[in-house]
Amino acid sequence: MPYIPHTDAEVRDMLARIGASSVEDLFDEIPPDVRCGELNLPPSLDEMGVTRLMEERAAQDGRWLNFSGGGAYEHHIPAAVWQLATRGELYSAYTPYQAEASQGTLQILYEFQSMMAALTGMEVSNATLYDGASALAEAVLMAVRAHRSAKRILVPATVHPLWQAVTRSIVHNQGIELVTLPYCTEGGHSIAEALAHYDGQEFAALVIPQPNFFGVLEEVDQLTDWAHGQGIRVIAVVNPISLGLLKPPGKWGESGADIVVGEGQPLGVPLSSGGPYFGFMTCRHELMRQMPGRIVGRTVDADGKPGFTLTLQAREQHIRRGKATSNICTNQGLLASAATFYMALLGPQGLRNVATACHANTRALLDAVTAIPGVERLHSEPYFHEAVIALDMPAQEALRALRAQGIVGGIDISPWFPELGDAILICATETRTAEDIRRYADNLTRIVGRRNQGPSCTKLKPSANSKW
Repeated sequence: MPYIPHTDAEVRDMLARIGASSVEDLFDEIPPDVRCGELNLPPSLDEMGVTRLMEERAAQDGRWLNFSGGGAYEHHIPAAVWQLATRGELYSAYTPYQAEASQGTLQILYEFQSMMAALTGMEVSNATLYDGASALAEAVLMAVRAHRSAKRILVPATVHPLWQAVTRSIVHNQGIELVTLPYCTEGGHSIAEALAHYDGQEFAALVIPQPNFFGVLEEVDQLTDWAHGQGIRVIAVVNPISLGLLKPPGKWGESGADIVVGEGQPLGVPLSSGGPYFGFMTCRHELMRQMPGRIVGRTVDADGKPGFTLTLQAREQHIRRGKATSNICTNQGLLASAATFYMALLGPQGLRNVATACHANTRALLDAVTAIPGVERLHSEPYFHEAVIALDMPAQEALRALRAQGIVGGIDISPWFPELGDAILICATETRTAEDIRRYADNLTRIVGRRNQGPSCTKLKPSANSKW
């Protein structure tokens, strides 16, 4: 055990032993102009004191009733998931750079890849990317590399606005153009008829979200077949929980999607104030050598025993940076391990049960809130997991009043979609109970009713004659 002085006397004794006159002498190799100065740290605490302090800080956050989604979802995580994932050999293990290292970690990642390939209906999976948004950007780069000549991508306006922003930030300096596909304000879905405008034009890929940012289900078969009829690849953006109920992207249309990406946080990863999360990517076998990140393969050793190894590593550590498939240098191995345990514990039927419960609760939530005068569901198309409601009062005002009651009421989407007026994206996962939904509806009834007793306000909503 290293010697750690605790009292002033012990510090002075340590300094005397090493021949230093002060603690500052220990840092004399750091130039004065780059030192941070006094840290003004509070007095030190023992373990019991630190535990109590952290419990008090956690209590200040309170227990919020969450009806917010928008890409990060509160799901039940079986206790066994993180009991396994936080074992020392997984929790503190360094990501293996060498192909022969850490057989246990490599096997878990191999099993993760197998599960994700099966879940999405695709042939190949990598061992995760940073998050869902950067996974979409990498899929765009991958499609452009595979096409060789086209540097334009069709992106529906119904893709998550933040994912669009991340993708644009990553690819725009490479001369790649993201062309926005319009959506129907009444249905909340991309307009397949609008694709006729792009017939014969050169695009590397069409992005298809399922479900989209509004929770609405897109006409994936029609969109996929149009893209492939034009020689355009399809990038599917999916919620992995939805695949417990919905058709996998590998089965879309006549020939399926080409690349599938998404955010893996729903698969056993807590919200954790926004991260870390992980992105996943699967693809067709023909695109495997364009896939970024790590891929774990199964093989046999010299004695014929099975083993696992990193393979197809066209990353910048191994070849010249300018020739690398991607400059992604690692993967979210710990979170992939948690997702593997989550999927293994639930199995196909368990995942289907979670998806069914999520959808049932969202339907119950919508039934409850749309019974309130002044509240209605904005879109008419089928949905999964979440939906948009329109209010006849400012969305921020309603959400602020709900927060005062300990309720996270959803996401105000008007900054991204001002044409929809005062609209809130709401979500109810399997963690919500009938009592939770009743509490949300009762509070929203009171808030909207109190607002309507005041000065009248004009509700902003799409025209009934609006198409897109």
